[in-house]
Amino acid sequence: MVRSWNLGTDDEQLSDRPGYELVGVVGMPPRAVGPGRAIGRRVLFALAVLLVVVFAVYVDRGGYRDANGDGISLLDCFYYAAVSLSTTGYGDITPASDSARLTNIVLITPLRVVFLIVLIGTTLEVLTERSRQAFRIRRWRRTVRDHLVVVGFGTKGRSAVEAFLAEKDGKPEQIVVVDTDRAALSVANARGLVTVHGSATRADVLRVAGVPRARAVVVAPNRDDTAVLVTLTARTLAPRARILVALHEMENVRLLKQSGADQVVVSSETAGRLLGIATVAPHVVDMVEDLLTPETGLALDERPVTPAEEGRSPRELSDIVLALVRDGRMRRMGEDGTEVLRPGDRLLYVRNLQGEDGQGEMGSLFPRTQ
Repeated sequence: MVRSWNLGTDDEQLSDRPGYELVGVVGMPPRAVGPGRAIGRRVLFALAVLLVVVFAVYVDRGGYRDANGDGISLLDCFYYAAVSLSTTGYGDITPASDSARLTNIVLITPLRVVFLIVLIGTTLEVLTERSRQAFRIRRWRRTVRDHLVVVGFGTKGRSAVEAFLAEKDGKPEQIVVVDTDRAALSVANARGLVTVHGSATRADVLRVAGVPRARAVVVAPNRDDTAVLVTLTARTLAPRARILVALHEMENVRLLKQSGADQVVVSSETAGRLLGIATVAPHVVDMVEDLLTPETGLALDERPVTPAEEGRSPRELSDIVLALVRDGRMRRMGEDGTEVLRPGDRLLYVRNLQGEDGQGEMGSLFPRTQ
């Protein structure tokens, strides 16, 4: 039975907060930059700052006074830039003219600060990383759309992500994971996924995850009552998104359908049926496992009918067609109207991953909303 839940109140509107306040709530996947490359970037940036100062001093070299009185050479400019940026300042070369002093105030002093920040960047890494995260979050929130939101990154949620990424066009940047378990979110971040920390029963958390602009929402929490509340909330925010829900108990399927779920998978019932079939026909279970494993062997897939296939029988195609989708309803082969393919039909077929010709398209699990 579905347990009762506490609706609670949304005192804090996360979706209205600026990006810098969402650092720690929204987790952006880390960028793989090696230590050598990171150090090289800092060294190159420091050299660039040094060259800017050298150029500024050399252009106005007549405004500088050397203790030796023999004028300022290019080497002297490099020397002055190095000791000035490092704040050593021996005083043997000093700005004498008004223009040289103005250049020191307006250009060299700010560059000195930048140079020191680069040199002690390791100490300030936490602050700079937080700023980068805030910038990436702001940019991501402006651009995210037509993506997949996965609520719950347990066994079922991870399997859904792996199946999505196994599709030809599946990319990590198309997935957002919502969970309250920071350890699970760390695993998702390590896989290149954007994460949102918070309870998906709150509408504001789902807004931060971009549910109103999502293509599909996979609801895979540990409890059925949570799945019902998340489905209700997601359907309110995204009337056109495809909502796929995993349940434990068969008796809650009807409630989920009424809550707005497009498809409901009952994990306990499905596992029980497979165990029962395995007692009398174990190879059937092997075939089902093969069809549900998208990496190798055979896989179930969905694709639109091509113009060349319109008017033909599904039995004439090279693909093994199991059913077709017409007017939003699935029709099994053999039913009335399935003898001839029509424009707009979609085929549910078995795809051979060993010798596929690239005609399939992403969408067997999460088809695009029309």
